Amino acid sequence: MRGRDFLDTNILVYGLDTSEPAKQRIARELTSKAVAGEFVISTQVLAEFAATLLQKFERQYAPGDVVTILESVEPIPLIQPDGDMVRRAVEARAAYGIHFYDGMIVAAAERAGCEKIWSEDLNAGQKYFGVTVGNPFG
Repeated sequence: MRGRDFLDTNILVYGLDTSEPAKQRIARELTSKAVAGEFVISTQVLAEFAATLLQKFERQYAPGDVVTILESVEPIPLIQPDGDMVRRAVEARAAYGIHFYDGMIVAAAERAGCEKIWSEDLNAGQKYFGVTVGNPFG
């Protein structure tokens, strides 16, 4: 999978968030490329995406809608967590002072051989274990 970049949860969420049209347009472009196999995500990203739709957007998306949305992103290559990734997330927390779950994102991107993590939540330009963060919105 080397060469593909990693998409964080916020990219998928903005693809459905009509409150910020500029971010939505960018996120939809990235998500379309991800579905075509140009990006990877992790199981954590998929779970956070579903949870956000069920909680923050519960008036827009019923559980059946969320299942349909999840089916639409199934083609995106998925990085599965394991004990080594959990350990690496702890190491990311120790090395960079980031939250554990952000460390899981870093560990998944590193595992996939990604050069870049696209995220609004991590520090743009920061390198974590050789993986650089980019903010597609700014």
